[in-house]
Amino acid sequence: MATLAGGLAGLAGAGGAVSVAVLRRSRRSWLTSGHALTGPALADPLPAVLKLGLGGMTVRVFPGPRGELFLGPGAPQPGRTLRRLVLGPLFNRAIAANGRLWPNQQTPFRLVVEFGGQNRDPQALLRAYRMLDRQLRDHADLLSRSRDGVLTAGAVTVTVTGVVDVRDLLAAQPERYAFADGTFDDLGSRSAPPDLVPMVSECWSWRFGWDGQDPITAEERHQLHALVRAAHDDGRTVRISGLPDGSRKARAAVWSELGAAGVDVIADGDLTGLARHLRRNPVSGTPRPHLPTRAVRRTVPRPNAPRAVVHHEQV
Repeated sequence: MATLAGGLAGLAGAGGAVSVAVLRRSRRSWLTSGHALTGPALADPLPAVLKLGLGGMTVRVFPGPRGELFLGPGAPQPGRTLRRLVLGPLFNRAIAANGRLWPNQQTPFRLVVEFGGQNRDPQALLRAYRMLDRQLRDHADLLSRSRDGVLTAGAVTVTVTGVVDVRDLLAAQPERYAFADGTFDDLGSRSAPPDLVPMVSECWSWRFGWDGQDPITAEERHQLHALVRAAHDDGRTVRISGLPDGSRKARAAVWSELGAAGVDVIADGDLTGLARHLRRNPVSGTPRPHLPTRAVRRTVPRPNAPRAVVHHEQV
């Protein structure tokens, strides 16, 4: 895999080598900020996500027989695995298109793997993560990675969340192909640097009460913009999920406020509505190609101290 500067951006001229079939199914623009919340009821969510051009998805998995991770409702079903329904199709698509999922892809596809299920045994879940790690390393050249604290973007960035805490495992790997999910509370943390937690994710209702029905208050708008700026200054992208239920009009109002604030990843279960909205109302300031690549090592905070910035594409 090339370095960040020559990675995805260096593939911009590779369109001539992409097969006609891939081009035909990739005519829709790539929606960097659109993220699909697929839910456990969907056994095969990826085709709809790719058809709409959404830039990422959250998929819930649970450990099952033979060390596999399974999708969908009910007991594990043969063939209904993360490897077969998500990882394989994503990587095959990228290979067919010379390292890109879409001709105009500028940032990685953000795949959030949420561990769930009835088995909450920590050792079983950690074994499941190790299985995921082995599956990812089979396609290392297509994945975003962290090597010795330096982030390098690939066609796909994998984030792990849910009932298993993998931060210690990830931190112990000098080269990793998955990242831990974070929250705004991780900003400025030495124990959760951007090369370990490059994206902070929070549920809208944890901090905000606005539901899109009436105009947002000035206080909540200021808080939203301030949190996003703080995350960006700390070298991280922002993913907001758990948006309020309501009419399509109310949801669109929330999407618009998130976009105006520069939220990098807007996650919602209304895939069609979100995709349509983002085509008409792109998120402000995305994609942002320049973020720090190393963790910020702080001792005594200096509020007015200048921040050194190293350029790289976001993961």
